[in-house]
Amino acid sequence: MALTDRLPLELTQFEMNPALTEWVASLLQANKDLLNQVKLDVIKIQQAEQKSQLDATVIQQAAKQAKLDETKIQALILELAYYRRIRFANKSEQFTAEQRELFEESWSSDTSALDAEIEQSAALSSADVAPIKRKGAGRQPLPSHLLRIEHRHEPESCTCGQCGKDLVKIGEDITEQLDVEPARFFVHHHIRPQYACQSCETITAAPIPAAIIDGGMAAPGLLTWVMVSQFMDHLPLYRLEQIAARSQVPLARATLAQYQFMASPPL
Repeated sequence: MALTDRLPLELTQFEMNPALTEWVASLLQANKDLLNQVKLDVIKIQQAEQKSQLDATVIQQAAKQAKLDETKIQALILELAYYRRIRFANKSEQFTAEQRELFEESWSSDTSALDAEIEQSAALSSADVAPIKRKGAGRQPLPSHLLRIEHRHEPESCTCGQCGKDLVKIGEDITEQLDVEPARFFVHHHIRPQYACQSCETITAAPIPAAIIDGGMAAPGLLTWVMVSQFMDHLPLYRLEQIAARSQVPLARATLAQYQFMASPPL
């Protein structure tokens, strides 16, 4: 295809020298090629910029990962040093060489004192020493201060089953058993008869017995049981409530707490 065929339509309307026309066409083609090359260069530059941005992002992520890895490595190094110190380092009870030198003099004096004491003990042990009596193992006797309730078990007949003669007492076989009486609730029924004088019309009655809690129904024994169970046996109030409920005695925890407060001495 000739260059004149590639001229713009506007230029073909003019009658120009063929050489000039050929030059203009070549100039236009060169400009077009240059424009295409510029477009290609712009595309390459944009691609290079995108690649550089992607590389920068990758580099930034790699830097963050490297920093994270470095932090993990430092933590592992510290942990390894800690376990090495636990496994191989000197314990707190052990002395270093410098610390041993500080106590050498006192150790030597203490050692000589111990040797002298050992020699003295050996000399004393060579003499006749009375053996120490130890308590024999086995069942210990029951305390003597406890109340003894006697239960006598006599034979059905005081006559001999072989010959029919009267039996003669020759001794007793005594055995003891330890028993306990659980908390037993009972009521003090106070009766105060009232007497009147017909001549002077006066009424006489015995005074009301003194009580720890005025107007309360708790007797000293009940208050003592609550305080001892709470502060010496460490039983909570709900357990005391359950113990009373087994005997069909309603004692609420609030009532027991009030007993404790009112029976305690003022601070």
